Amino acid sequence: MVSTALNPLPLRREPPRPPPPAVAEAEQQWIFSEEELLQAPSIVDGMSPEEERTLRKKGVNFILQVGMMLKLPQTTLSTAAVFFNRYLMRNSLKSRPSYKPLHHYQVAATALFLATKVEENCRKMKELVVACVRVALKDPNKLVDEQTKDFWKWRDTILYSEDVLLESLCFDLSVEPPYKTMYDMLKYYGVEHNKRLRNAAWAFLSDSCLTQLCLLFTSHTIAAASLYAGARMVDIELPDEDGKPWWEIQHVKLRDIRRACNIMADIYEQTPNKDGESSVYVGLRSPEDAIDFDTPGSQEPSQPPANGDRGEEVVSEEGELDG
Repeated sequence: MVSTALNPLPLRREPPRPPPPAVAEAEQQWIFSEEELLQAPSIVDGMSPEEERTLRKKGVNFILQVGMMLKLPQTTLSTAAVFFNRYLMRNSLKSRPSYKPLHHYQVAATALFLATKVEENCRKMKELVVACVRVALKDPNKLVDEQTKDFWKWRDTILYSEDVLLESLCFDLSVEPPYKTMYDMLKYYGVEHNKRLRNAAWAFLSDSCLTQLCLLFTSHTIAAASLYAGARMVDIELPDEDGKPWWEIQHVKLRDIRRACNIMADIYEQTPNKDGESSVYVGLRSPEDAIDFDTPGSQEPSQPPANGDRGEEVVSEEGELDG
């Protein structure tokens, strides 16, 4: 298949600027290595890494479902997922003598409550509580009001846990959702109206919320990885500028981009889609070092990944909030 190269940039644009040093430094405090993720408090307390990752995924699933009920924008849900994952790098979900942890649904609900305020997409407390109860019990039509026990239990839990979450985050609420950065990159290359490319990059970002990618890479790198993945999925070349490849222009390392894509491939490799085919992200796997023919922006035609639907469906875990 012949690669579709983008037209050269018609006008000289102001080159993208790197993230402000203060923002980059603050975000770097929450970036961990893969080895450090295996030393998360829950794992140190005896929980298996697989179980810990499963609980993280269930917590983010909870955030996404409640967010959809409340019609919250994806940027708010992404911020809530970041808060949730950062909290679990400071606190354990496994009980031990004299320590009773918060349930992962409690943490998720509180992270979403905090994110709605940070992103200025507030919802009434009653609306949030009703949505949380319905998602937790897997009953979208359940009657929940001020007369029910569940309402007050969830309301008090969220209000109490907000202080716990804020302390764990050290009141560091500055989160740069990668969606805007990704869209700015699309606009820079004049492809923001390419629906296939835009949707592929957006899908990558949405699926990454269910992973620990926000703890491994900065939001700027994740945005660039989504553009890289989208360009490969739709077989598009991104143009060089002044002899530099597009990732250098965007102040991102190709190695980090490929690592992010390979991690997505590893995570979704064991999650076939509804048709039983491999996840589309498996086709993004590539060596982290050196530029090869699969790199969008190189001069050789790139190979499209295997066909398949993206990710897995968001599903709720049955059960009720403990405590």
